[in-house]
Amino acid sequence: MHWIDLVIFVFYMLIMLGVGFYFMRKNTGQEDYYVGGRSIGAWHIGLSVVATDVGGGFSIGLGGLGFALGLSGSWMLFTGLLGAWIAAVLLIPRVKSDAAFSKFFTFPQIMGHLYNSTTAKVAAIICFLGYLGFTASQLLAGAKLASGTFEALDISTALLIMGVIAVVYTVMGGLKAVIYTDTVQWIILMLGLMLIGIPMAYSYVGGWKEIEATLPPEFFSFSNLTWQDLVNWGITIIPIWFVGMTLYQRIFAARDTKSAKKAWFIAGLFEWPIMAFMGVSLGLLARVAVEQGILEGASASMDPEMGLPILLSQILPAGILGLMMSAYFSAVLSTADSCLMAASGNLTTDLMGKVIGKWSHRAEVRISQWITLAIGAVALLLAWQMNEVLSLMLYSYAFMVSGLLVPVIFGLFFNKSNPKAAISSMVMGGGLTAGLTFVNIEMPLGLDPNIFGLLLSLMTFLLIDKLEPQTKTKKHRYAKI
Repeated sequence: MHWIDLVIFVFYMLIMLGVGFYFMRKNTGQEDYYVGGRSIGAWHIGLSVVATDVGGGFSIGLGGLGFALGLSGSWMLFTGLLGAWIAAVLLIPRVKSDAAFSKFFTFPQIMGHLYNSTTAKVAAIICFLGYLGFTASQLLAGAKLASGTFEALDISTALLIMGVIAVVYTVMGGLKAVIYTDTVQWIILMLGLMLIGIPMAYSYVGGWKEIEATLPPEFFSFSNLTWQDLVNWGITIIPIWFVGMTLYQRIFAARDTKSAKKAWFIAGLFEWPIMAFMGVSLGLLARVAVEQGILEGASASMDPEMGLPILLSQILPAGILGLMMSAYFSAVLSTADSCLMAASGNLTTDLMGKVIGKWSHRAEVRISQWITLAIGAVALLLAWQMNEVLSLMLYSYAFMVSGLLVPVIFGLFFNKSNPKAAISSMVMGGGLTAGLTFVNIEMPLGLDPNIFGLLLSLMTFLLIDKLEPQTKTKKHRYAKI
């Protein structure tokens, strides 16, 4: 990499750290640190949501899908659009209309309100573990991008650099730093892809005639996948919009219901078709370059997620490469910071709330920052043990969905308030998905483990609610934890 690219990249990272430092001086308590003072507008939140949800992991993952499947890989983010718009219509009005939710920071606090404090703690553990894995996946995405771009940088060193930058500026600034940097990062990524990455890659491989002559027709089809792919993506990604801690934080941070709904509609549209097609197109162009034999050190049998960074590193001239890498690293940071904030919020608010609540507002922020730092270090260690970004992300999503979806739906929309049913369904559903994933058993019909985890969670909730019905007719009150 040319020294100009390195200067541009370092300058960008220093700006991100500067934003974190600025908001560190502005934050006055957990209200600012975790939910941005509940005063942020629709466009900032909408761009932050899509930057968080798509981010670096899905950007690198989409490139891998485009490399392996072609345009059909874009269907993965269509499920993101469906999830966002369904949540805008059903979930946001329910959450924003309940006065009890107006002081909450986290998703488990809602579970405590719907059921009891023990339910909230179990939900907090599931959220914490899920977002710990998701944070690790983003750091791994950044490391793959860096090691594929900087010749002298191995993946371990790249992982350490990414981890330090993401953790430090998130620790300093809290959610305001996350949301406002997400807006900038997303704009940089969009402009970088549209104006630099795709046009130059398209020209590099020789234009449409060369692309069409190089790849088989299925790469340009929207049916180059199985029904299992669609079901597995849908059952994992759509429900995350109802249980994702990062998403609830942004609902809480929105000024009002109208702003939150508008933000979710904006996010869905940016996910699909905009980001979906840009991501898989770059992956497809990387596959073309590999098949043509014009990418040094690349082959069709290599890790599909490495195709995109290797392509960009070899086709972009000095200066432009630094800008493009800043764009992709911004996408990685935009998700890593949000997931780190979610895991930190779970631990500080839901599991250690009674202890931290005795301190002053300034001390609350300092304690929250130290906890965020510790969680970031653990996520970095976890990322060192993994090698595939998209799988780690989907595993984390699946664990949270199978553990949390059933009780939150019954509590929010069916007025159920049976803590035994909620806790049992969370433990059984999340436990089954985690167990099946860990032992790597092939599932019937090629379906993902979380489908079976969800079914077990549903059956467990219904059975226990029927055998041991809640004696109180109304339990919708927040049990402080």
